[in-house]
Amino acid sequence: MDPRGKLKHYLLHPGTLLLMTLALVFFRMVYPQPMALTPARRDVLVLTPWLAPIIWEGTFNIDILNEQFRLQNITVGLSVFAVKKYITFLRLFLESAEQHFMVGYRVTYYVFTDRPADVPQVGLGLGRRLAVLPVRSYPRWQDVSMRRMQMISQFLEQPSRQEMDYLVCADVDMKFQDHVGVEILTPLFGTLHPGFYTSKRNAFTYERRPQSQAYIPHDQGDFYYLGGFFGGSVEEVHRLTKACHEAMAVDRANNIEAVWHDESHLNKYLLLRKPTKVLSPEYLWDLHMLPWPSILKKLRFVAVHKNHQEIRNR
Repeated sequence: MDPRGKLKHYLLHPGTLLLMTLALVFFRMVYPQPMALTPARRDVLVLTPWLAPIIWEGTFNIDILNEQFRLQNITVGLSVFAVKKYITFLRLFLESAEQHFMVGYRVTYYVFTDRPADVPQVGLGLGRRLAVLPVRSYPRWQDVSMRRMQMISQFLEQPSRQEMDYLVCADVDMKFQDHVGVEILTPLFGTLHPGFYTSKRNAFTYERRPQSQAYIPHDQGDFYYLGGFFGGSVEEVHRLTKACHEAMAVDRANNIEAVWHDESHLNKYLLLRKPTKVLSPEYLWDLHMLPWPSILKKLRFVAVHKNHQEIRNR
C-alpha cells in the first residue's frame, strides 16, 4: 500500500475518527481564561483547609466538566428510600431527576422500598433505568433512617455494584429544580446543612455524648453535613456506609442512639475522613423552613412540603 493509501486507511478507521472528533470538540471549546489572581467568588469559601473544593454556582464550568467526564464513559447510581408513606414522594422525585439530574449520562435509580407494587411508572430517557430493591420496614421512622446505611452497604457488596462508577444517596421527599451534574462527582462528597452553614462549630447539633460512636467534642468539627445528599465513588460510599452501620451497631449494643441518628454518624465519619468535595447548600434547601438567601445563586435540590408527623408515623 502506497503512503497515500496508508494515510487514507488510517483516517477512515472508526477509532481514529472518534478520537479526532473528540479532540476537535475539546480544542474548539471557547471559555474565559481562569485568572490566577482572580478568585471565582469572593463572597464564599471555595476551598477547605484540606484543599477540597466547595461547589457553588460560579465556581465551575459545566461544559469543561462534561467534556472530561464523557471521555470516562461513566454510569451514576442514585439511591433513594421510599418506605411506608414516603412512597408518595417517589414520582415527583424521579420525574424531576429526569429533568435535572446527570442529564446526558447513564443513570440507574435504585429504589429501596417495602411497597414494590406502588412504585410508579415514569418515562426514562435513553441510558437511564430503574431498579426496585425490596426491603423491610420498621415501626419507627428513626429505625428506617438508620437502617439505610446498612442496606446501602450490603447492596454495594453485591455484583450489581459493578454497574456504576459513582453512587449518590438522596432523600425521597425532595425534588430537583435545577441542574445537578458531574460537578458533584468525586471520590467522596458531603453537603452543607442549610441550617448550619453560617454557624460556628460549637452550635452544630453533633452527638455530644462520649458514650456514642458518633461523639464529637465542642472544640472539633469542620462543617455540619446533612444526611439527605451524599455520595462518591462506589468504593468510598461502601466504606462510609459500612463504617456508619458498624458504629450504629456498637451504639445499639450499648443502648444509645445518636441524637440525629445516621446523620450524626455521617458527620463523625466525614470529620475523620475528609470529603474530597463539599457541596454548598444549593444542593439541598428547604424553602418551607428557610428563605432563599441572596448568596445562593441557585437552589438545585429542594424539600417538598409535607406534614412530617403524618408521613413518619404511617
